[in-house]
Amino acid sequence: MSLRVIVWGTGNVGRPAIRAVLTHADLELAGVVVANPDKVGVDVGVLAGLAPIGLAATDDWPALLATGADAVVYAATADTRPEAAMSDLLACLNAGCDVVASGLYAFLHPQTTLPELLAPVQAACDRGNSSLFVSGIDPGWAMDMLPALVSGTSSAITEIRSREIFNYALYDQPRVVREVIGFGGSMDTLPIMLHDFAIEMVWGPMVRLVGDALNCPVSALEVAVERQALQRDIRIPTMGLFEAGTQGAFRFEIAGITAGATRFVLEHITRIDDSCAPDWPYPPEGQGCHQVLIRGNPNITLSLHADDEYEVGAGGGGNASAACWLVNAIPAVCGAGPGILSVLDLPRVDGSRQLGNRLP
Repeated sequence: MSLRVIVWGTGNVGRPAIRAVLTHADLELAGVVVANPDKVGVDVGVLAGLAPIGLAATDDWPALLATGADAVVYAATADTRPEAAMSDLLACLNAGCDVVASGLYAFLHPQTTLPELLAPVQAACDRGNSSLFVSGIDPGWAMDMLPALVSGTSSAITEIRSREIFNYALYDQPRVVREVIGFGGSMDTLPIMLHDFAIEMVWGPMVRLVGDALNCPVSALEVAVERQALQRDIRIPTMGLFEAGTQGAFRFEIAGITAGATRFVLEHITRIDDSCAPDWPYPPEGQGCHQVLIRGNPNITLSLHADDEYEVGAGGGGNASAACWLVNAIPAVCGAGPGILSVLDLPRVDGSRQLGNRLP
């Protein structure tokens, strides 16, 4: 029997998640939750860039949960509404729905989740006999499973580095770009995303998961951050003016220390305009990529980017890959016992049940 799946949110991850559920051989789209009143009653196929499929979006999520769906793809924004997102999560888990989510970063590596966050979620999992799996692309598969897989192609390894290089002018989240990431903000103020605690919470789990996957646990984390200012005003049609002298680029890395040596590193090189920070690395093509760089014998450099025909640009392709990773993990998450899961708790996630299937 098919697993009945709710997609909660129709933003950057929600739209491709709808499409991925529709083409998965073992999943059935049970409903879509929206917050915007203008989207209530709209056919979810239209919201996902498709032809109508005969299913209307709703904001009555309690009624939808009460239908007994098996799983929820939670794709609503959590960065700017953490308390509301936590409330939504607990409601889903208490209702007996397994949850896969892209934005609840505190649960990426359950072993290091703060106890005060872990306890209510674990209790909800116990009550609902439900599970939570948080992942995506970054943080997610490009930063945990991909480096672990590629490590098998080298020997005498001294460092495994995963990296994102991206122009955030392509990221359709204006509030996050300005308020969380800090582009266009004063160089005298460190944005929330670049504080050590935020980097350790969001990306530290990726470093730890690579270490765990390779039986080389990380004992300590070290964070380093660099920032550069825009040298000229730039204007982005979807986000407005970013003035010269404000934050235009940043570079951070978080290193995992094991046995006194740096073995695992995650790095971000992020710009709002390609002319900023010209001495820092650029993607080999386009305006964004993810990379795995292994220092060993041989040295390995793997670069990848994603394109999606429904979501134009590198940002759209990356978001779609995050959504597909979560959707394709649903059968494994539903088959697991109750609790908070990491990717290492699941059997292999693949696209075998997507082969040969087409969108309506």
